[in-house]
Amino acid sequence: MESRPRVLAICIHNSARSQMTEEYIRQAAGDRLEVTSAGIEPGELNPVVVELLKQDGIHIEGKKTQSVFDLHNRGERYDYVIAVCDKEAAERCPIFPAEKQRLHWPFPDPSKAEGTMQQKLAYVRPIRDEIKKMAQEFVADIL
Repeated sequence: MESRPRVLAICIHNSARSQMTEEYIRQAAGDRLEVTSAGIEPGELNPVVVELLKQDGIHIEGKKTQSVFDLHNRGERYDYVIAVCDKEAAERCPIFPAEKQRLHWPFPDPSKAEGTMQQKLAYVRPIRDEIKKMAQEFVADIL
């Protein structure tokens, strides 16, 4: 049996953009890809992202963030590595080798959202929508 292509989404904290990228690629690909996400400085899940994913039927409450260095130290290898750091954080965005292709999808940082929960949701929703669109296009392109 041939193994599924492996995809890694990475950003700084593994709390928002990489989590959304992982989940939307998984949603679009089903079991045809093996997908995960990690960060250089793992933090806590962004509650705004948890809520926005829930609106699409994706539940990540309680999920742990993980370090890209732990994956590297375990010898994990990926066919595709997608960095989703914004341009301002690009120099800190983790470098991880890709067997086939390394992509950079620069998205604004959802942690910069301010105000009430509704204002934060309004700020992050277009980021989520763009990540979802890019994830669907990526899966359509490689499968």
